[in-house]
Amino acid sequence: MEDPILIEVTRGPLVESWHRGAVAVAAPSGALALRLGDVERLVYPRSAVKALQALPLIETGAADRFGFGAAEIALACGSHAGTERHTHLAAAMLERAGLSESALGCGAHAPLGASAANALIKAGETPTQLHNNCSGKHAGMLATAVHLKEPIKGYWEAAHPVQARVHEALADISGLPLGDDVRGFDGCSVPNWAMPLSAMARMFAKLVTGQGMTPERRAAVSRILDACWEFPDMVAGKSRADTVVMRALPRQVFMKTGAEGVYCGAFPELGLGFALKIDDGAKRAAAGAAISLVERLYPAARGLMPVGALKTWRGHEVGGVRSSPLYEDALAKLKV
Repeated sequence: MEDPILIEVTRGPLVESWHRGAVAVAAPSGALALRLGDVERLVYPRSAVKALQALPLIETGAADRFGFGAAEIALACGSHAGTERHTHLAAAMLERAGLSESALGCGAHAPLGASAANALIKAGETPTQLHNNCSGKHAGMLATAVHLKEPIKGYWEAAHPVQARVHEALADISGLPLGDDVRGFDGCSVPNWAMPLSAMARMFAKLVTGQGMTPERRAAVSRILDACWEFPDMVAGKSRADTVVMRALPRQVFMKTGAEGVYCGAFPELGLGFALKIDDGAKRAAAGAAISLVERLYPAARGLMPVGALKTWRGHEVGGVRSSPLYEDALAKLKV
């Protein structure tokens, strides 16, 4: 089954490039409000599930023990831009747990934010693990291990209790067994379990409605979501889609990007979750497809986060990134 074209890239009067993909919008029951493309194919959610990976940080009591507030919790859910604000907060989280940057197992990479990356280059400094967009998530995972007196070594490995708790949370809320046959590893070294987009959309619908959860888990999820809405800049960064949309539409839209063209999120007021995957992994297409969905359900968001304009190096607009006619038609028929 070939997925449909969701996003087009234009130059002048012509469509220059196309991005195929699939998208699912679901209720907590699993009923699909929108099904476009192969939504049953297994997909690694990657960083889109960081809010679920952060559940043990709350549920074990580690966040309370180390005095983590909303900003720290949001950073634990984020794919941050690597600014000083982000790296300093990640370092502070580690310090409160009695650890340093060397305890992290996420690896180092240049900051995702262009300004932060340029500042590092100008200063002649080398990126550390704190600049890794996942350092907040890893700091939270390490905090749970310290809190429960578990080994720090290998906390990122699938057999470690830290990752076993993450697996339990994902399996419970997704309703899937998530065995070794669908387990891969994220760029930051922690396990990532593949699942169909239809199940991912249902999982995010359950996340924002609390359906099927114990009162304790529902309270933990609510605390995580509230933190992301209070500090959306910790979830991503200035001018990035997750931050811009959640700042403008708190408690109306939760959204989180993942690598390789994945986007997931939910609409609490509507009781719906969504998941999408761009076949070629393009970030511009994934963000464009997610934003188009948000704009369909919340017209006030139109123009808030432009899908993207193509400009010459002199700054002249010569094309753009837009939803395909087929995707626009599907969104127009979406009933909520």
